[in-house]
Amino acid sequence: MKSKAWLAPFVGPQQTVRGLRLQTLVRLRWMAVIGQTGAILWVYMVLGFSLPLGPCLAVIALSAWLNVFLSLRWRTSIRLHERYAAALLAYDLVQLAVLLYMTGGLENPFSFLFLVPVTVSATSLPLERTIWLCVIALISVTVLAVSHMPLPWGPVDELILPPLYISGVWAALCCGLIFSALYVSRIAREAREMSDALATTEEILAREQKLHALDGLAAAAAHELGTPLATISLVAKELKRDHKDNDSIREDLELLVSQADRCRDILSRLADREAQSDEMFARLNVLVMIDEIAGPLRGTDVDINLNAPATANGEGTASTQPVFPRSPAIIYGIGNLLENAVDFAASTVDIEVNWDSDEVVITISDDGPGFAQDVIERLGEPFVTTRPRYLGDAVSTDSDGHQGMGLGFFIAKTVLERSGASVALANRAYPATGAIVRIAWSRSTIEVEPAAEA
Repeated sequence: MKSKAWLAPFVGPQQTVRGLRLQTLVRLRWMAVIGQTGAILWVYMVLGFSLPLGPCLAVIALSAWLNVFLSLRWRTSIRLHERYAAALLAYDLVQLAVLLYMTGGLENPFSFLFLVPVTVSATSLPLERTIWLCVIALISVTVLAVSHMPLPWGPVDELILPPLYISGVWAALCCGLIFSALYVSRIAREAREMSDALATTEEILAREQKLHALDGLAAAAAHELGTPLATISLVAKELKRDHKDNDSIREDLELLVSQADRCRDILSRLADREAQSDEMFARLNVLVMIDEIAGPLRGTDVDINLNAPATANGEGTASTQPVFPRSPAIIYGIGNLLENAVDFAASTVDIEVNWDSDEVVITISDDGPGFAQDVIERLGEPFVTTRPRYLGDAVSTDSDGHQGMGLGFFIAKTVLERSGASVALANRAYPATGAIVRIAWSRSTIEVEPAAEA
């Protein structure tokens, strides 16, 4: 219990999965200790340049002892709270600044190593922590530009760099620190958002697959329950004959027989559904699929109109209606887009299905306000939403209206594209208002063979 109390300050509630691992910082610092020691000894012993060897080795030894202490006191596999991870990276910046102060300041070519702790922070810590580390690095760079000990060099031909050159090094380091902090932080955040969104997508698809598998479980239950239910019905009929003169018992037995017969009818339908599952239930015509998806959304204030104009193939004859697999992913993706259209529509949502011998196109349009211009180019990315009550990271607590996380359209687009579809967005041409979503498949990619008729 005591060790867990010591760990409490290090592991934050939001850092259990994403926090920077202590082992990572310890290994990076060991690399720095080895590199710094090798560079100091090479310059002093091999090149013969004069430098304060003792103080330099003392600063490096302090980092080594810090690593030993952290490794002995805590398990290196723990993930640090962002506050303590930033503190350790800040120490690395200060240690490097002190070492560079004694070895030439910005005249030392190793001054570019200020970028390392800031970049590590940008990849794994919040932007606020990275900004503070960047400020510490900028202050250190500025101090080293104007105040430092001489650059270790030979007694003959002493190297004196002009102030203009030092100013250029300072400007380059400042630009590099700011750019790396912002750019790497942005890339890391997008990677984390994409990882979260994909994990959510997989979770939703797994739930849809489980729901899809219930049909098979129900059919299996029909077979298993058939025999005991037949026994119950037989015993109830015999009891009914034995107690035909007792009206109260006879009425109860008649009710029992009728309910048993009803259960047998239900089970027989489930069994028939399983018998047809491979040929009928596992595939369906595209219009039947759209009507099935739109069914739960009908009955609201928004009218849902399904239109399928006749489409001819290259020879001038009507193409056969496409047959889709009953894919939970496709059904979920189209259902999500249709639900969005219903949510934003003023009064009408139109679904138009077109097909020919090469392509199947489903177009969903509504008469709502359409896609906002500032997000239409980013729709399809995770955590981007047009919901009016979702503002950045803050979601309104108002119970009215639908609150979105910005994942629905991303998941729908992802699962549909995995099925081979292309998804395109647009707003209706002026003066009409509303959004248009176009989903298109190649028939060779999506279509399955029609079920054979019995």
